[in-house]
Amino acid sequence: MNAPQESPVGQDDADVLIIGAGPVGLTLANTLGMAGVRVIVAEKLPQIIDYPRAIGIDDESLRTLQAAGLSDQVQAHITPHHWMRFYTASGQCFASIEPRTDEYGWSRRNAFIQPQVDDILYRGLQRFDQVQVLLGHELHSFSQDDAGITATLKDADGGERTLRAKYLVASDGGNSLVRRMLNVPFEGRTKPNQWIVVDVRNDPLGTPHIDMHCDPQRPYVSAALPHGIRRFEFMVMPGETEEQLSKPENLAQLMRKVVADPDKVDYIRKRVYTHNARLAAQFRVGRILLAGDAAHIMPVWQGQGYNSGMRDASNLAWKLAMVVKGEARSDLLDSYEQERRDHARSMIHLSEVAGDIFAPESHTAAKVRDTVMLALNAVPPVKQYFAEMRFKPMPRYEQGVVLHHTGNQGARMPFAGLLDRSGNTPLGRLLGLMAEKKESLVGRLVHGLETAASSPVGRMFIQPRVATANGDSGLLDDFVGLNFCILAWGTDPSYGMDEEALNFWQRLGARFIRAMPAGQLLHPTPTRDGVLTVGDEQGRLKDWFNTQGKSVVFVRPDRFVAALASPQEVCAVTRQMARVLHSPLEA
Repeated sequence: MNAPQESPVGQDDADVLIIGAGPVGLTLANTLGMAGVRVIVAEKLPQIIDYPRAIGIDDESLRTLQAAGLSDQVQAHITPHHWMRFYTASGQCFASIEPRTDEYGWSRRNAFIQPQVDDILYRGLQRFDQVQVLLGHELHSFSQDDAGITATLKDADGGERTLRAKYLVASDGGNSLVRRMLNVPFEGRTKPNQWIVVDVRNDPLGTPHIDMHCDPQRPYVSAALPHGIRRFEFMVMPGETEEQLSKPENLAQLMRKVVADPDKVDYIRKRVYTHNARLAAQFRVGRILLAGDAAHIMPVWQGQGYNSGMRDASNLAWKLAMVVKGEARSDLLDSYEQERRDHARSMIHLSEVAGDIFAPESHTAAKVRDTVMLALNAVPPVKQYFAEMRFKPMPRYEQGVVLHHTGNQGARMPFAGLLDRSGNTPLGRLLGLMAEKKESLVGRLVHGLETAASSPVGRMFIQPRVATANGDSGLLDDFVGLNFCILAWGTDPSYGMDEEALNFWQRLGARFIRAMPAGQLLHPTPTRDGVLTVGDEQGRLKDWFNTQGKSVVFVRPDRFVAALASPQEVCAVTRQMARVLHSPLEA
């Protein structure tokens, strides 16, 4: 694997030093590179890891790779619409996860080959003269002061190199040296049981999805991956060891459960691992930030370890870029932990619950699970709930760079009044009492209804296909780039802005977009220079705005909705945005 050209690095400052060249560090480096930030990536290994690890990438992560300009290359190594089915020991399917939505522009569940995608990320750094890669360089020590970070690296020959950077991001894995040296607690648990992973070439089964066989005798997983690769995972039972299971005769015994002839399997690797569920007590310590597995690790059952790390990179990159470029004060970085830590905790919980469903602690619990899940699967709304993956807790930021109240709130969603749990309505008081136990069925139902009735602020914005008057067509983000976006339905979003507000967004490189039905592109009305008019090819933007009381949406560079406004409120909202961005309104 050829490395990008390494430039000599001495005492010259970098804006950001990234420790660890895994997917999170590489994604962060590519995204910062797109923003023109000077980056040094230091990795202790002599090359990036080239064996399979994660096998599931979701729509949010693909959107992050799209923002980094690499999604076209990545598509060659993914299988979209990758369903997951759960089977009882007798072979009955009791749950099937088949999300078909593409509201963010990509399939929600996708299989992928991580080393191939990591290699695309690694080679993508060649695009940026200001991004440098130091492979075979291990972090030895670091310190921070009011002006920046001083770090000492050691190479394979024992040579030392001292670097100076404004900020340090630790993406150095679950055993993060940086986190340990900072004495940041890593709270959680390790499941007592282990699993053996077996990756093979020339797929001996060929079926296209993931099958979760919940056999209490020995649960196992069979997952189809791109390019004819398949992953098998078998629970290691009490008394068994990795050495024993790796012996040819014992491995053949395992494989005989799933293939006709285990002697004709083309093995890539075999490895035993444990499931950890841990969360760092802090994501930021001064000028040092934790990301990916250094900040949180979780069981594999929903494929969210990799994707949670990608969310970290997406959330952190634009904030670091604004701070190091002098567009915002360092206080903006506090919002990284505010926004990401709670959601990482939710994903850890989801992964633990999925693991408990897949591999209960007893045969009795397995029988109860099969009975309950088969009964629920016969109820169409419940079946749809699982099939569409509605149980996945999507990020919704309650604090940070979001404005949940921006003056006149306009129309409200259905249920909003009924679901007022502050005691203002009889039904609200009743639901409040019923939902006190959030993990109960009623609690989850109330939470789901509240979610449906709540504002889109703090949630990811949709990404439909749009067209322009000159005939260009594509996904919305491709017309926005790695920028803020102020998008309005039917009107020029900049029309109501005074010079101060307009100059603020122009300094930040924001894109102004007017959306309208595609047919109206034939006769668009004039707009201010710099405003792009797009046609809503799928009608999705119209549907989205139809559920809101406001017609202007402020979208962050990571595609989350920061605020809603009416055309006459855009100046007031801009001033509020400047405050939560810790960014001066005037140059």
